[in-house]
Parts: sequence; structure tokens; C-alpha cells
Amino acid sequence: MRLRTTTCARIVFVTSAFFSLSACEQNAFVPPPPPKVEVAPPVQRAITRYLDATGNTAPIQSVDLVARVQGFLQSINYKDGAFVKKGTTLFTIEPETYKLKLDQAQAAEVGAQATVKQAEADYKRQVELVQRQAVSQSTLDTSTSTRDNATSSLTQAQVNTKIAAVNYGYTNVAAPFDGIVSNHLVSIGELVGVASPTQLATIVQLDPIYVNFNVNEADVQRVRDEARRRGISIDEIRQLPVEVGLQTETGYPHKGRLDYVSPTLNQSTGTLAVRGLIPNPDRALLPGFYVRVRVPFDKQEDALLVSDTAIGSDQAGRYVLVVNADNVVEQRKVTTGPLDGGLRVIETGLKPDDRVVTAGLLRAIPGQKVDPQVKTSEAAPAPAKEAAPAATK
Repeated sequence: MRLRTTTCARIVFVTSAFFSLSACEQNAFVPPPPPKVEVAPPVQRAITRYLDATGNTAPIQSVDLVARVQGFLQSINYKDGAFVKKGTTLFTIEPETYKLKLDQAQAAEVGAQATVKQAEADYKRQVELVQRQAVSQSTLDTSTSTRDNATSSLTQAQVNTKIAAVNYGYTNVAAPFDGIVSNHLVSIGELVGVASPTQLATIVQLDPIYVNFNVNEADVQRVRDEARRRGISIDEIRQLPVEVGLQTETGYPHKGRLDYVSPTLNQSTGTLAVRGLIPNPDRALLPGFYVRVRVPFDKQEDALLVSDTAIGSDQAGRYVLVVNADNVVEQRKVTTGPLDGGLRVIETGLKPDDRVVTAGLLRAIPGQKVDPQVKTSEAAPAPAKEAAPAATK
């Protein structure tokens, strides 16, 4: 009986100790600390706003060189693909025949001049004789008619001389401007200009060069509103700078200016045709290149920018995570702009003193507390200064 009492006492003691230990463990629980995230204020700096587009290069002048007179091609006076100056003779087409025709026309003109001189002298004599009543009026009329016919024949001879001179000039096909000449399309000794003008080659001017691109309707209105705000006329808009870069180039190394803006929108595409004029002294740009184009049209002094990695998106649009004064994460809807110097411009939704989560985004849950670690410089350096987009006159 005593043994059973002792055993029961031991059971009661062990049970009491177990419950006491469990109670101590529950009282010692400590919640985990708020997760650490990196935060930084938006970068505030001056930016230049651009219209971005894609376009194609086109020659400022491109002309097919043709044979305008019939004859055998006598010589080719250039190398295929060579750069030639204006007035350089490129082809010669059998000039002897046309030189003889010119000489013939000039001789006929000299004869017509002599006939006119003789007819004029005879007319004057007849006038004097009529005044003395030595000849009849009909004789004077005949002399007058002869003089007028001679004058008409002289005019016709002079025209024939000019036509012969023009045709003789066509036997030498010259460069109409400085440019690159394509390969020749005919050979020496070939008969050209038989039924219609025969194309001999093509000459293309490459310096300067055109860049054609289209601007959508929203951007057109944006530029016009900005121009109206700054008091810039439409003519000054046409003088805005244009920057061009090839697909294989970094940045926009080719600088020029706007040359033409279409007066009307294309209704089928909703875009405005625009053309830039780019100096091309080293002929780095060739006609037909696919290029990137941007036109600076405005400068903002206090834009806000954040890293692209700090921007998220959902069905409602773009957003950033911001830590408020109580270290609680908030989701802030933002309107984004273009990239500038590696950072994304924030148009609306942020203030300069906001703390934007830049790292640890998976640990930053809206509505929960975090331990923000301030990063003083999360942004890439500002890009190098560029020319102001003010219109050049």
C-alpha cells in the first residue's frame, strides 16, 4: 500500500514539472524582427526630354544619268563607285556628228545674217525711190516682204544653232553635283539613246543626308503644347536639333537639325512625316540605313528618377514600394517616363523625400513593417551635359 502511494506521488510530481516547463517555453517566445530592405530617395536632377523614333536615311539628291542623244558610247571617264565633283565629264557619246551639225547650223546662220543685211539695204533704197516717186508702191511692198522673210529666216537659223549646240553638249554627260557614281550600265561602243533615253549610271549625293521618320499624334501635340508654352514658333520648331544613331552604334553620334515637317497628319497611320538633315562628311551614313532618331524638345530642371529595378507592375499599372514614416511599406502608383542615364523618369506619384525600396523587394510586403536601410546614392551618375534643345536660327 505504501509503495502504491509513493508511485502516485512521483507521477503527480512529473506531471506538474512538465506543465511548468511548457509554460516557461511559451512565455520565452520572441517575434522575428522586421525584414531589412534598402531604401533611397528619388534622384532629382535636370533632364532633357526627347521624341524617340526610328527612321531611314535617304539621299538628298539621286539622279539617273541618261544618254539624251543617239550615238555610240565613245568613252567612260570615271571609275565605278568613285566620288566626282560637279561638272566632271563621266561619259562621251560620239561627239563628231553633233559637232558637224553645229558647224552647219552656224554657217546657215551666217548666210541668213547676210541675206537680212542685203534685204534691209534694198528696203531703204526703195523707200527713198518711193518718196521721189521713182518707183511704184508695189515695188516697196515687195522689198518690205523680202526683208521680213529674211529676218524670219535669220531667227530660225539662230534657233537651229542653239539646238545644235545643246545636242552637241549632250554628247558629254557630266556630273550635275558632287556625289558618288554607281557602276556603268553600258559599255564602250554600245549604241545608246536609240528609241528613248538610255540610263548610263546613277549619281548620289551623300553629304549631307536626309533622315525620314514619323512622329505619332500624341507626341506632335506634346511638342506643340511645349512650343506654345515657351513661345516658340512653328518655324523655330523646324530648326530643332536631331540626333541619329545606327543600330550598331552606342548613343546618337550623328547630329543635325530638322529640315521638314509635313503640314498634315497621315490619317491611316495617325503620324506626322518629319525629315532631318544630317552632315555626313565621312559618309558613315548610307541611303537606306535603319537608324534610331531622337529630337530634344524640352528640359526639366527637377525631374525625379529611380532605378528601373525598383518599379513593379500589375493590372492597375506601374508602381513602386515606399516606406512611410512608421516604417510601413506602401504601394504607390506611378506614371513612368523615358530612361535617362540608366534611370527611369517618374512623371507622377512620387515626392522628393519619399523612401523608395530599391533592394529586398521580396521582403517588402505592403502594409507590413520593415527595417529600412538608407542608401544615400542608389542612382547612376547624371549623363554628360548636352546642348540645350532651344531652336537654332
